[in-house]
Amino acid sequence: MTPEPIFDLAHLGHLELLTPKPDESLKFFVDIMGMTVSGQKGESVYLRGWDDYERYSLKLTASKTSGMEHMALRARSPQALERRVAALKGSGFDIGWTGGDMGQGPAFRCRDPDGHIVELYYETEWYQAPPELKPALKNQAQRFPARGVNVRRLDHLNCLAVDIKANRLFFENYLGLRTTEQIVLNDGTEAAMWMTMSNKSYDFAYTRDHYGKAGRFHHVTYALDSREEILRAADIFLENGIHIETGPHKHAIQQTFFLYVYEPGGNR
Repeated sequence: MTPEPIFDLAHLGHLELLTPKPDESLKFFVDIMGMTVSGQKGESVYLRGWDDYERYSLKLTASKTSGMEHMALRARSPQALERRVAALKGSGFDIGWTGGDMGQGPAFRCRDPDGHIVELYYETEWYQAPPELKPALKNQAQRFPARGVNVRRLDHLNCLAVDIKANRLFFENYLGLRTTEQIVLNDGTEAAMWMTMSNKSYDFAYTRDHYGKAGRFHHVTYALDSREEILRAADIFLENGIHIETGPHKHAIQQTFFLYVYEPGGNR
């Protein structure tokens, strides 16, 4: 019997990126990506795209290395969060509750089978734009920045994993996500997965790690309004000496139009 779908999680809320070059990375995200600083605490700076409804979608933390410290998924209600916590407790994947973070209430952390840290939360601070960033439209979170690439919102992330099937089953069975597309090799081995908890085609993807190393990160993606905006972004990256790894072009999987670049700290 096919398991009943679970709709307890709403969307990808934010992720924490590590950077060994915090000043250069911050300049990249603000001046080139067009993001807005919405807070600072300790070694971390909190940033947002102009149409992210929560206070931030990216936590940028100074570190000795690059990569992802954690991803955060928002639950649909306090009860939904409690249900997911109950499912995780005693599973071997659970880490436990944290006191929350800037603009966010208590959060429950767990690890997927590959070791990536996943944070679940519900309470959040809706972004209130200061007067100079207040938009004319009430259903828009912030005024269009007209700076750099002008990323609109957090779209998805991609992690690498040793065992794709084990991770797929974890996200389906414990967190209630739905698989929308896969790469399955001729021998039946699962090589990649795309999963959603919302009305998007996917909130994140996992692809098999070529080197067989656990817990690695591949990329974070911010959405723009159109294909033409991505073409414009390529020009902006070129003018600012930002290394373009590949694109602009289209993925066969999910048919998404994209461009990969590296920020100064080494994150794609």
